[in-house]
Parts: sequence; C-alpha cells; structure tokens
Amino acid sequence: MSATTETVIRRPADAVLRISEDVALAAADVSSAQAGTADVGEGSVAAHSGDEPMLINMGPQHPSTHGVLRIAMELQGETVLRSKPIIGYLHTGMEKTAEDLTYLQGPTNVTRMDYASPLFNELVFCLAVEDLLGTEIPPRATWIRMLMCELNRMSSHLLFLATNGMDLGAVGMMLYGWKEREEILRFFESVTGLRMNHNYIRPGGVAADLPDGWQDDVERILAVLPGRLSEFDTLMTGQPIWRDRTQGVGVITADEAIAMSATGPLLRSTGEAWDLRRTMPYLAYDEVEFDVVVGAYGDTFDRYSIRLNEIRESMRIVEQCLDKMPKGLYRTEDRKVTPPPRARIDESMEALIHHFKIFTEGFKVPPGETYVAVESPRGELGCYLVSDGGPKPQRVHIRAPSFVNLQSLPHLMYGGLLADAIAIISSIDPIMGEVDR
Repeated sequence: MSATTETVIRRPADAVLRISEDVALAAADVSSAQAGTADVGEGSVAAHSGDEPMLINMGPQHPSTHGVLRIAMELQGETVLRSKPIIGYLHTGMEKTAEDLTYLQGPTNVTRMDYASPLFNELVFCLAVEDLLGTEIPPRATWIRMLMCELNRMSSHLLFLATNGMDLGAVGMMLYGWKEREEILRFFESVTGLRMNHNYIRPGGVAADLPDGWQDDVERILAVLPGRLSEFDTLMTGQPIWRDRTQGVGVITADEAIAMSATGPLLRSTGEAWDLRRTMPYLAYDEVEFDVVVGAYGDTFDRYSIRLNEIRESMRIVEQCLDKMPKGLYRTEDRKVTPPPRARIDESMEALIHHFKIFTEGFKVPPGETYVAVESPRGELGCYLVSDGGPKPQRVHIRAPSFVNLQSLPHLMYGGLLADAIAIISSIDPIMGEVDR
C-alpha cells in the first residue's frame, strides 16, 4: 500500500458544499470582504496607524492557541504585520521512542500524537507495517477499522465545532459539541475499553471484535446527530455575527495552499477536492458512497462549514458500514503476527509460549521502507517506516497534517486584525501533540 502523490485532482462532480439559503445570499458579502483584504500590502497595512509597530506574544499558555503554541506577532495598532508560529514546548520525541518499541507496541506510542483522533494514527502505522509484511487482513477487520475511524472523524469535528464556537464567543456551542462528542466516546469505551488513546487497531487487524449490541449503539448515535447538526446550523451557520467573524477572514487560494503543502479542510476550503479516501482509496472506501465537501472562498467560514458537513458524510459512511459489515475474523490468522486465541493459552503450553514471545520479543518485519497515508480529520496523515529486518523499526517518521498546516498561519494572518487571529488559528484545528511529536 505504498502511497505516492499524483497530480492534484480538481473538483470532481461529487464535490459539494451544503450551506443554508441565508449563507448563500451572503456570498456577496464574502466577495466584498475578500476584495477589501486582497489589496492589503506592506504599505497599506502600515498606513492604518501612525503608532510604532509593537511585538507581542500570544501563548504558549493562551487557551485559544489550542495547546502549547506560541505566536510571535508584530502589530501596527490592531493589524497584524507579521506573525511566526513557534513550536517545541510539548516535544515528546515519539518518533525516536518508536525505534525502541516493537511493532506490536508501536500503536500505543503513535495513538498519543493526535489525541483528538487517535485511531487514525494507529491505522496509518499498522497499514505501513502490514505493507512491509505483505499481510492481508480479513474483510471484517477492514470494515471495523473504517467504522471506527469515521466515528472518530465525527468526534474530532464535533470537538472542533465546540472549541471553534468557544473561541468566537458562542459559549453554548462548547457545551453542545462536547455533549454529542461524549456519546461517541462512550461507544469507543464499550469497544476498546478506553475513551482515547485506544491501542485498538493493531498489525493484522484489531484488538477485539465488536461487542454484542454495537449496532444499536451506533444507530442511536446516528439517530440523534442529524437534529443536533441542524441546531448547530441555526446557532452558527446562519447567524449574522458568526458570518461577520468568519467570512472573508483568513483567506487562502488553491495555489497558495498547494504551495504550502496544506491538506484537509484547509486545502478543500479553496475548492480543491483532494481527499485521500477518494483520490487514493484505502481500506474499503472505494466500496462506499460519500461526497467530498469543498468550499469556494478559502476563508474561515468555509473551513467551519466543511467540517460541519463532513460529519454528515461520515454518518453516511457509518450507515453503509452497518449494512455491509461482513462476518468472519477480526484479525489475521498468521500466527507470526497475531497472538493465539485467549482460550488456547489455558490449554496449550505452546500457545502460552507463543503468546509470551509475541508480546515480549515481537515479530520480525522484512527489510524495506514504505510510506502510507490516510485522510485524518486534519489532512494527510502519513507514516514513513523503515525496517532493518528486526522486531523494531529502524526509523519512523509521521507526516503530521497539523505540523504542515501551521506554516500557513503567517500568510492567513497577514493584514488581519488581532481578534481575527483567534478565528484563524481555530479554523486550522491544530493538535499540538502531533506538531511536537
């Protein structure tokens, strides 16, 4: 499954952006707001005030920086002349740590990089390991992975809606988004035993099969969310203050986004329908129907609206997972990769020894290197893996979308107001755990 980047595919027929009629009527307001910011140059920004430029630090303790991120800003009055994101305050050295862990222990490490969508980190690492092993996983394991990841995408975007609303003064949205996310985390706990950092997706499949009654739990989530999303539309999408704070703010074009290697909602807000689930399918995404949601103006509002509507598309995928979930094994029967069944350990000394060696020494992976990428809620999440033939990787590097997308901050903030900086940072949806991995 080695992934290589091809020419950007531009707006297929199924690329859609659903917005309310009120927002559609406000498109003219967006265009005029963009026209007002498009002509901002170094001279015109400085002309806004006769005051001397001022240097300030925002963060790394500021709650609206979404973690330990520091933004050094040069201001002319309240206008941002220059900005520089400064990282490293959370650095954990997880990629170096991975070299001292077996391939079976690896998911426990990478899952903590993006703690808002940990299952995607486990998935991309396991896909890379399986690519080097040449292992085929059972169909049921593939569909379980897809089900769990799409639910995780929904919970991540609900967290974004909560914090994005809080950042811009919609305090109620923090409570509503957190409440709906809680229902999904409760389901994760019933499946994996944990609400976050699951270590559920493992090389060869998943750690355990779905529990009895899982269909009812998922259907309950799917029954509640559509009404809640409509309420979010009423609360924010069509709200004049919300539009004023987001439309025409933090504008980026498709060419600029591609030049800065931006992916995810940040890139799709410009109209580029680049989604690895569609352009470079993995798991069983080529067997399900969904739309790639894109924007038109590349502003903060588009990035908000894309995530809101991606929840609806993930719900479509989850519904198809319910209908198409195959029966069978939830992990490969290759005993070089997966431990023996729990019942065999009580009956066979050989099974007990095999179990012990798998979890202490690990399994060996043939020498080679690979790069695998998946579409996380924040963009292209990639894993570059090098094996020297031993039970531990020689090199692990994660292509973290938050890290790459952060380099667009100076461009997005230039010429805007200090108050808009909060909205722009939030619209990127950075997770500092994967930035300082």
